[in-house]
Amino acid sequence: MDLGLTGRKAIVCASSHGLGRACATALAQAGTTVVLNGRDAAALAATAGALRDTGADVRMVAGDVGEERVQQALIEAADGQVDILVNNNGGPPLRDFRALDGEAIHAGVDANMVTPIRLVQKVIDGMIERRFGRIVCITSGSVKAPVPGLDLSSGARVGLTGFLAGVARQVAHANVTINFLLPGLFETRRLAGVHAFNAEANGMSVEQAEASARDRIPAKRFGDPREFGDACAFLCASSSGFMTGQSLLIDGGAYPGVL
Repeated sequence: MDLGLTGRKAIVCASSHGLGRACATALAQAGTTVVLNGRDAAALAATAGALRDTGADVRMVAGDVGEERVQQALIEAADGQVDILVNNNGGPPLRDFRALDGEAIHAGVDANMVTPIRLVQKVIDGMIERRFGRIVCITSGSVKAPVPGLDLSSGARVGLTGFLAGVARQVAHANVTINFLLPGLFETRRLAGVHAFNAEANGMSVEQAEASARDRIPAKRFGDPREFGDACAFLCASSSGFMTGQSLLIDGGAYPGVL
């Protein structure tokens, strides 16, 4: 399926591993020039090399996306013309909410709410002028169904969703969309941490915690990051301009509600 993205330029934050890498891969396959980002320069280079081997135009900026200099470098790497922004950042470590001090709370909110908002502020006016823009924010399934231990992550990402949901309605007239992807349990490095936290909290082995988590998913498996990347690319497609301000939950049916 042609997504109409050939020649577009995309920034994908935190894209050397996991779901961010899956989104970058799907966008590269759709014909975009992709600017990768990650703190681990070696992992970032490996991801860039793998994508270039497929013939994709790939650029990269190593560093913490929360830093002003890194944000500016990402925009410059896209030649100052950002058509697609995929906001992504590592979530705070799983911990009991009682263990969170003020410094930890502020760091979590800064990484998972303030930083993506700042990036949107930097690129959105150019999108409006060019009458095309796709912004996808990777949040979490815990935005809809809070998970113990992810309280800080959930709170920051709910704040981001609420903030940008209003912005989405202000820019829709210019063919600029803002949507949210809410992952459930996917086969990524972070999933191992989830299993370890649940094992300790419930007095069981990591293997038992993993089996229990899988059993609670109606699909009876964890998500493949490639599925997530394809969903991201769909939201960025030229034909997806009438879908904005929406939160797309991808969790194998784990969330039991209808809304």
